[in-house]
Amino acid sequence: MSENRVPKDDMMKKLVVIDDDLRVRNLIRKRLQSTYELFDTGDPDEAFGLVLAEKPDAILLDLMMPGHTGFELCQSLNAVTYSSNIPIFIVSGEDGSKFKEHCKSLGACGYFEKPIDFAALREAIESELSRRKVYRRVHGRVPFKATLKLVDRDENDNPKVEMVTTENISAGGFLCVSSTPLLIDTVLDVYLTGQDPRYVGKARVVRKAGSEGPWQKYGFQFIQKTTDWLLH
Repeated sequence: MSENRVPKDDMMKKLVVIDDDLRVRNLIRKRLQSTYELFDTGDPDEAFGLVLAEKPDAILLDLMMPGHTGFELCQSLNAVTYSSNIPIFIVSGEDGSKFKEHCKSLGACGYFEKPIDFAALREAIESELSRRKVYRRVHGRVPFKATLKLVDRDENDNPKVEMVTTENISAGGFLCVSSTPLLIDTVLDVYLTGQDPRYVGKARVVRKAGSEGPWQKYGFQFIQKTTDWLLH
């Protein structure tokens, strides 16, 4: 494998950089090696093996590379269980106004145009890692199947309803499969179904863990919750 490694102490967070431009990889290494343990590759075909081997805390991904695009890699990394929880930040020379929303729909947490604003990049990485750490610590997951009604409202307040079944739940959210494509940060109204349907709050899509297709797996986090939710 052709990746380069900058070894650091065990307390440092790991970053995997996937970019076919050696100059960019060297610049990222120079600017971030004092903060993170870095692993990088210029070969998109080696990216999965590198992520699997190093289990990084975050991934920096270029969009335009030979053989594979960053779009494909972003989608694939979010579709595989072992990498679906790793935040991906796009670092690209492509205009963000064209591709930012599409990358977000594929699961990317942030989009940075080259030349890179390294201060903003560091801040975004640390903010995302801190948010995920707090959420994991506070909200333990329990395998549980519950039928929920999710209601999405358009700009005219017209409702679109979908029934889903959870795979697991926590005091702060749930994981379920949906047939409706959803963007990260979409907010839906959530209802418990049954003989006495109950409104239980508003939840935001925080993770997309499925491949592109008719059924997607989504992680939801409550931003507003009633006492009728299953866990407190």
